[in-house]
Amino acid sequence: MDAKTVFKRYELKYLMDEDQARNVFQALSEHMSLDGYGHSTIRNIYLDTEDFLLARRSIERPLYKEKLRIRSYGRPEEDGTVFVELKKKFDSVVYKRRVAMPLEKAMGWFSSPEGRGPRTQIGDEIDFMKTRYPGIRPAMLLTYEREAYQPKDGGDLRITMDSNILARLDDIDLRAEAGGHPVLPEGYSLMEVKTMYGYPAWLNSVLSKNVLYKSRFTKYGNAYKEMVVRKVPEEFRTLSGGAATVLGNKFVDNGEVMDCP
Repeated sequence: MDAKTVFKRYELKYLMDEDQARNVFQALSEHMSLDGYGHSTIRNIYLDTEDFLLARRSIERPLYKEKLRIRSYGRPEEDGTVFVELKKKFDSVVYKRRVAMPLEKAMGWFSSPEGRGPRTQIGDEIDFMKTRYPGIRPAMLLTYEREAYQPKDGGDLRITMDSNILARLDDIDLRAEAGGHPVLPEGYSLMEVKTMYGYPAWLNSVLSKNVLYKSRFTKYGNAYKEMVVRKVPEEFRTLSGGAATVLGNKFVDNGEVMDCP
């Protein structure tokens, strides 16, 4: 399968409980099919400065923000192919550019300030980003299970369903066992709708019937808040309607979410 290297699209996110996810999966099976990646375990190394400047800018929701990561689909071998991805967001539109290379070369690229990428336009853009953020280095390992769907009748729409989102700040190695801090309450998952041309009628109907609203949740940004800042993500405050309740292993009281004792 040829891997796409340049993306431009809107990416809208929806937090779902188990019932909502079950209903969405049923609709996806009727209107979409698994894409070339199908089900996969996504492994990401997010690169950031010592003081997590990129994470902090991300959660401030500026007009423009950017992230840099190394991604694999499944556990890679040392000479296996991974993607170095530069992801930018400007005025709600996401621009993603990536280069494929062996894992060893990708990690070598960011092992020192002198590391250089391929002499391509995308490689040069990523190298320029390294100069803007001195000391950028592997900062977090973030993994999750993903189901990726594409329309049965063609079109640019792509929908992904992510669950078991785990993050950690140590043992940052794409070849290591997945594991770490759960970024979502137990039983919750994240749907991402990716398109440049709007939603089909059936998708709008599914969102309406299941009372699903767009979320500003970001996996990396919220993992940073939970693990580094130890601030509960704002998105979880809406899950309980302000009442005290238990969401899996998370306790919600007046909009605050914490681990159950």
